[in-house]
Amino acid sequence: MSHAIVLNENGGPKKLMWQQIEVPTPASNEVKITHTAIGLNYIDTYIRTGLYPAPLPCIPGLEAAGIITEIGKNVSGFSIGDRVAYPGGPLGAYSEERIISSAKLVKIPDTISDENAAALLLKACTVEFMIRRLFPVNENHTVLFQAAAGGVGLLACQWLSHLGATIIGTVSSDEKAALAHANGCTHTVNYRKEDFQQRVIEITDGAGVDVVYDSVGKDTFMQSLDCLKPCGMMVTYGNTTGPVDPVPPALLAQKGSLILTRPTLMDYIATNESLTASTNSVFDMISSGVLKPNINQRFALKNAADAHRALEAGQTKGQTILLP
Repeated sequence: MSHAIVLNENGGPKKLMWQQIEVPTPASNEVKITHTAIGLNYIDTYIRTGLYPAPLPCIPGLEAAGIITEIGKNVSGFSIGDRVAYPGGPLGAYSEERIISSAKLVKIPDTISDENAAALLLKACTVEFMIRRLFPVNENHTVLFQAAAGGVGLLACQWLSHLGATIIGTVSSDEKAALAHANGCTHTVNYRKEDFQQRVIEITDGAGVDVVYDSVGKDTFMQSLDCLKPCGMMVTYGNTTGPVDPVPPALLAQKGSLILTRPTLMDYIATNESLTASTNSVFDMISSGVLKPNINQRFALKNAADAHRALEAGQTKGQTILLP
């Protein structure tokens, strides 16, 4: 029998239960994977709490790397023994083994480890679509990135710096400010000591920024809007402090014809073609040294509850992985 973290009811980290599970034989177009490393993402806490509803019971987790151990009928392009990863689900990554559609998988290049693939893919693919497809950033842009020392934030700083953009990143400590700087952030603002909106206006000589990427949610949303230039874009893609309150469309006009979007990675990698294109871009950035892993926390899979506690308490830096 295999084991997994099972969520039988929504609630706090203690609801993540280590249980035996039965893993079936793969059906047509499916494969069985033995996981070697699993990515921890903030969206996992939303599934756990019920903020993002999922049918229960379920096995959380949307990102992992592993080895194919069985192949169903009609699977092409993959073989037993292949090292593979997936950055966007479906749910079920918090497990020693699982069945998954081959259309959701990509092969891991020889130059990239399983741990790095599991730690980086979902977060880096999120960065890829936000800065290359949603708002194509270039060297003429100034960006505000909230939570710049987090798992997504550090990768964004690396990639945005490579593009030549000016990056203003918010952090919660001097230690995290140093980490963000080391990963390419141009200016850091410790929001526990400074008003980030005031600092953004000072840094930009009153002009504001072209785009804001905000995963914090309720606590920063309105101030983030006020950091934008006229016609700037607000990208809200997370809710670490809670969901954003409803926004009247007229408010966006009053604040300078702003653009507001709430994207999700799953829509940007919904097809195998878009998944492959996104992950190829990420693999290229990793292989070329632009994107560098910052795996600062490793937890045993059975201790996933401890990982969630650390993540929600703001005690993690960079990426965190779970090891089966």
